[in-house]
Amino acid sequence: MSRQSSKLARRIEYWRPGILPFALPFALLMGWGLWTYRPNGTPLGWILTIVWSLPAIGVLVGLQGAVLIRRRHRRRHEMAPAAEVSNDLLIVLVPTIGRHDTYPALERSVQSYVEHLPLYFSQLRIDVLTEEGCEAGERIDRLAATDPLIRVVTVPKSYRTANGTRFKARANHYSHELRIEEGEARDEVWVLHMDDDTGVGPDTAAALAQFINRQRRAAPDEVKHMAQGILTYPREHAANRFTWFADSVRPADDIARFRALTGTGTPIAGVHGELLVLRASVEATIGWDFGPKAIVEDAQLALTFCSRYPGRSDWFNGRCYGASPATVRDFVKQRERWSWGLVALCFNRTIPLRHRWFLAVCVATWILGPLQHIGMILAFAWLSGSMNTSPVAQSIVLLWALNFAYVIWTYWEGLRLNSLVSRGGRRHWWEPMAVVALIPVFSVLEGLGGFRGFLKFIRGEENQFVVIAKPV
Repeated sequence: MSRQSSKLARRIEYWRPGILPFALPFALLMGWGLWTYRPNGTPLGWILTIVWSLPAIGVLVGLQGAVLIRRRHRRRHEMAPAAEVSNDLLIVLVPTIGRHDTYPALERSVQSYVEHLPLYFSQLRIDVLTEEGCEAGERIDRLAATDPLIRVVTVPKSYRTANGTRFKARANHYSHELRIEEGEARDEVWVLHMDDDTGVGPDTAAALAQFINRQRRAAPDEVKHMAQGILTYPREHAANRFTWFADSVRPADDIARFRALTGTGTPIAGVHGELLVLRASVEATIGWDFGPKAIVEDAQLALTFCSRYPGRSDWFNGRCYGASPATVRDFVKQRERWSWGLVALCFNRTIPLRHRWFLAVCVATWILGPLQHIGMILAFAWLSGSMNTSPVAQSIVLLWALNFAYVIWTYWEGLRLNSLVSRGGRRHWWEPMAVVALIPVFSVLEGLGGFRGFLKFIRGEENQFVVIAKPV
């Protein structure tokens, strides 16, 4: 292991979610809210009471996730140390659109798998999943020739799934059928799903090995079939500091909502398509053939998993290393696609309501973002002739303080995580203040992407899977 990798592993070992970045804003916001409260029975007061209280469900779940990580950190000495996985095959699946502008990030990611994963996995293969005739096909073939662990799997242009699935889900389903044909849909085979711009490090391999070895020792009714880790963004992978700041929210979501739900067995918030490990035999029973409208196939897989394998998912404290969108426009387009697909998933009646309701609440909170923005609220208040923005009852101030403090915490802690995995391992002195100050701007961009995706859904527009350029 290189010196830089050793330093990274040591930094990560002692990390745990902070309490003060949540507790201090909560106390200040609670005090301010109670001091300035004035009874408000106006229509605006009722609207605010609803839209600013709606995030509370997701916030409480997120806080539970952070508490679970802190509890696990205190017990880390009781866990078996990472050891080589000798009886299981790990297949890393890397779908790529194969464009020239996405190739440099793909090369960086694949090289990280070759460097770090063999330390713990003696049986390993890296499948780069491409489309027949992709423009960077020759470069990808040359990359595969550099190491025997790498295999290129090409999806024929003529390939069609039974349900007419398109985009990334179609490619994933082709790979899934190929594993069945090759006799690899077995309990001792694990598929690690990665994006083509997302690499791994020494901590990733160690945490993944711990998880898989733990399943060998688990009692039959405690065995897990799926697990998710943390998606982080090193500073040196960022082409745009502003979008890097804005993406601080994503690793925070992994250590909050995803830890609480996926980590306790039922991924009703969905999962993301990178650093998702799934037992091949279980994936073979689900597949990826979700139909032509599926553009958030990872979330749909998770909700289907909830129905068929309740209580059988987990979370592990390993990280993968991705890159934020290169431009603000790409950032909004990315959020738009997610919102578009998730709204459709919330209305998908093939999935039981008990597995959709939480996601529906989270998505509703997201697409209502523009109406929740403080600037919009103050504008409504000014137009109505009353600047009273208190809720209808003073007790609601508690929920508001909880929600706003949690938003501050997610960006603060997410920035900390992204800086921790960056070269040097530290935040610059001005970065936390800049991130907190920019939260109103980030919320506009998040809300804009979410609302645009919602509009595309209700208009019934043709589904599109937009692949943004991948920074190196």
